[in-house]
Amino acid sequence: MLRHRHRRNNYLLLLVVLLSPPLISCLNEEGVYLQRAKLGFDDPNAVLSDWNSLDETPCKWNGVVCDSATSSSVVSLDLSSSNLSGPFPSILCRLKGLSFISLYDNFINSTLSEDDLALCQSLEHLDLAQNYLTGALPTGLADLPNLRYLDLTGNNFSGIIPETFGTFQKLEVLSLVENLLEGTIPAFFGNVSSLKQLNLSYNPFSPGRIPPELGNLTNLEVLWLTETNLVGEIPDSLGRLGRLTDLDLAYNSLTGPIPSSLTELTSVVQLELYNNSLSGELPATGWSNMKSLRRLDASMNELTGRIPAELCELPLESLNLYENNLLGELPDRIADSPNLYELRLFQNQLSGKLPPNLGKSSPLRWIDVSTNKFSGQIPEGLCLNGGLEELLLIENSFSGVIPPTLAECRSLLRVRLGHNNFSGEVPAGFWGLPHVSLLELAGNSFSGGIAKTIAGASNLSQLILSGNDFSGSIPEEIGFLDSLLEVSVNDNKLSGSLPVSIVNLGQLVKLDLHNNELSGKIPSGVHSWKKLNELNLASNDFSGDIPDEIGELSDLNYLDLSGNQFSGKIPVSLQNLKLNRFNLSNNRLSGDIPPLYAKVIYKDSFVGNPALCGEIDGLCEGKNRVKDMGYLWLLRSIFILAGLVLIIGLIWFQLKYRKFNNTKKSFDRSKWTLMSFHKLGFSEDEIMNALDEDNVIGSGSSGKVYKVVLSSGEAVAVKKLWGRSKSVRDYQSSDDVEKGNNNNNNLQDDGFDAEVETLGKIRHKNIVKLWCCCTTRDCKLLVYEYMLNGSLGDLLHSTKSGLLDWPIRFKIAMDAAEGLSYLHHDCAPPIVHRDIKSNNILLDSEYGARVADFGVAKVFDVNAKGSKSMSVIAGSCGYIAPEYAYTLRVNEKSDIYSFGVVILELVTGKLPVDPEFGEKDLVKWVCTTLDQKGVDHVIDPKLDSCFKDEICRVLNIGLLSTSPLPINRPSMRRVVKMLQEIGNVNQHNSVGKDGKLTPYYYEDASDQGSVV
Repeated sequence: MLRHRHRRNNYLLLLVVLLSPPLISCLNEEGVYLQRAKLGFDDPNAVLSDWNSLDETPCKWNGVVCDSATSSSVVSLDLSSSNLSGPFPSILCRLKGLSFISLYDNFINSTLSEDDLALCQSLEHLDLAQNYLTGALPTGLADLPNLRYLDLTGNNFSGIIPETFGTFQKLEVLSLVENLLEGTIPAFFGNVSSLKQLNLSYNPFSPGRIPPELGNLTNLEVLWLTETNLVGEIPDSLGRLGRLTDLDLAYNSLTGPIPSSLTELTSVVQLELYNNSLSGELPATGWSNMKSLRRLDASMNELTGRIPAELCELPLESLNLYENNLLGELPDRIADSPNLYELRLFQNQLSGKLPPNLGKSSPLRWIDVSTNKFSGQIPEGLCLNGGLEELLLIENSFSGVIPPTLAECRSLLRVRLGHNNFSGEVPAGFWGLPHVSLLELAGNSFSGGIAKTIAGASNLSQLILSGNDFSGSIPEEIGFLDSLLEVSVNDNKLSGSLPVSIVNLGQLVKLDLHNNELSGKIPSGVHSWKKLNELNLASNDFSGDIPDEIGELSDLNYLDLSGNQFSGKIPVSLQNLKLNRFNLSNNRLSGDIPPLYAKVIYKDSFVGNPALCGEIDGLCEGKNRVKDMGYLWLLRSIFILAGLVLIIGLIWFQLKYRKFNNTKKSFDRSKWTLMSFHKLGFSEDEIMNALDEDNVIGSGSSGKVYKVVLSSGEAVAVKKLWGRSKSVRDYQSSDDVEKGNNNNNNLQDDGFDAEVETLGKIRHKNIVKLWCCCTTRDCKLLVYEYMLNGSLGDLLHSTKSGLLDWPIRFKIAMDAAEGLSYLHHDCAPPIVHRDIKSNNILLDSEYGARVADFGVAKVFDVNAKGSKSMSVIAGSCGYIAPEYAYTLRVNEKSDIYSFGVVILELVTGKLPVDPEFGEKDLVKWVCTTLDQKGVDHVIDPKLDSCFKDEICRVLNIGLLSTSPLPINRPSMRRVVKMLQEIGNVNQHNSVGKDGKLTPYYYEDASDQGSVV
């Protein structure tokens, strides 16, 4: 309505211009042209409200700049980020002096035709980046004689780059980043000698080599070819680009060695070659020529050999060679680099010692050499300049003690020394570093105790000391650290009782102290651990009663108190918990087992408690010995006699009833039809006999879902659908369906046939497995694999949402995306799910995700033009793509929209439709909140802020997937790739205003592995 109102006002304004007498309307000709351009825009933010026809000239209008000499001729129009929509206004080219146009970051749509720009002969700068333009690149752009700057980044241009783009006369900047361009990178770009920047990254080009002709561009300063499907070797000719400052060839399939000619690039500041298949050694010489080099990233290749000493003498700001196969020691001379502040060499085969002078002559801030074969001690001067923030040395063979100098390094934020050969006591000051959020010392031979100085570590959120020789008691001061989320000090030699103050840790999610020598009682007040997910006190010497308060910890799903001296009764309140791990074995517990746990499947949870009793074979040993044996025998005799009478009566009744019952049973069984899709280890009888109300785990309008535990101990889920519906044989023709015809003799489809047809023929680890189906006249059964953690929707929007930390949520998004990608791209023909939502994403015991419920899935004809029309809307409120709701036309882009909503759910923790949003849905709420309040008000507050950067990047994928225009949504294959880049790659890029990516580095090597 707002846009229509503005358009109506624009027409009224034009009438005023046309009908008003000359004394009132004295706007010059160029102002009239701009007024007409305004009429073609929708302007919801009223940024053009001051474009007033009563003015003499437009020179004071918003975004308009006039020639200072004439004060009337328009030379520049800048309407960047104005939320304007509509086609490109070709009438602007009638402004003869116009040399600068920027409509960056708007909603300019449709195609850009040759006629639109033919008259713009004075144009020098054209910026249409981040819009919605489609179609082929206009060949006539090269005919503009004065054009120096052309940025079409972030649109939907397709097809090949036209040959005329090799004939620009004065062009200095050409940016075609993030479009849908095809073909290969053309060699004719080598003819545009005026080029200073050539940015072609993130286009789905066909596999092709880097044209050697690009070496002719001697004025080139930026060559950006990231993710352009490059293959083959890097041509030697690139070494002729003497003015080049940024060479980015990342995310391709380049092979062969790094040519020595690249060391002749004397002006290069950034050299980015990561994520290719480059091999061989780094060039041995020539690095001394590259005096300007500040960042070298050759990560994720197949490089071998040593790091050249000459390279280490350069004043690098960042040296990234991680995930290679580099061999040999790190040269001592790398420590002499005066500007070195970032050293990331993780996941290689590097060996030897770290240079002893490392950090003494450079402002070192980050060092990550994890997952190599380094040995020796930590250099004492790492923090000599007082700026070290991250020290990440995990999975090497370092030894010795922590240098005392690190105990004074108050700038440290993250310390990970796990899985090395360190020993000795940790310096007292090291425990209390005030800014450290993560302290990991696991898998070493550290000794001594946890010092009381830990009280100073006010920012500590993760304390991981597992697998060492720490001894003594846990200090009372640990209870002062109210930011602690995880305390893992298992497999040590700690003794004494738990400090009373430990119950003050209200943010605690994990407490793992198993396999120590701790004793005493669990202090009262543990009900304050409202967010606790895992409590493991196994294999200690704790005693006393198990606190009843543990039953109040609603988020707890892992409880292990085995191997202690706990006594008394098991609290009945533990039945309130939904536990995946439950172990109270080998204690001194007595009394009855709570009814919920008095089942055979929990037997191992209670063994080793002689006085514990319950209806489980093997327990209650000796408990039922009755002192008066004569009285016991009398009772037994009475029961035996009554039993005999009952048995005789039952036998008589059975003989009379068997004939009738067998006939009926035989008739009924003959009605069942079993269709299996995998090799089964059970029969239909075993399934049907277990379909009672005690096993119901869910219900809906079409039936119920049961959990059935088979004789093998395996569980399956059974969906029971009632009522007769159309079978495959009863379906109408596709023409009838598309025309909306109905057959009154057929009932509404319940989705059974679609589910069977779809799940029966596909196999994927992220698609729920359909074991078999059983059908009869009035009942249909679908037997699936059982998913222990239920649906994502139930878990995410319940009190147990705290179980889903960000790494788990990311894993769920990754799994579901791969399942959908399989349906869209790997099935022949492709399958459109049509009801993607969080309730249809099921989670196994390890939170692995499976896409489920294919009751409305449709096979999509890839050869058909356009999308497929449906007679009714399928899907769920809040997840339905806007074009589907309006047109009933569906394709895979509808699924992508729904999946984007699921991503927004994972990021925000909110429902897709909620009264909190008013008339908005989740997508609109997120967009509005981002604009008005910022990202911090969008992200689920339950998520750890240390993942904020990664969460924001996933949020961007969700927003891209829920774009109002289907053409702007990425394919599921592309979504999977973007998620993989976030999860597996330690460098991520984001597009800036200039179209150039700004590198982002993960916090450390191990974080990437923990996500996926």
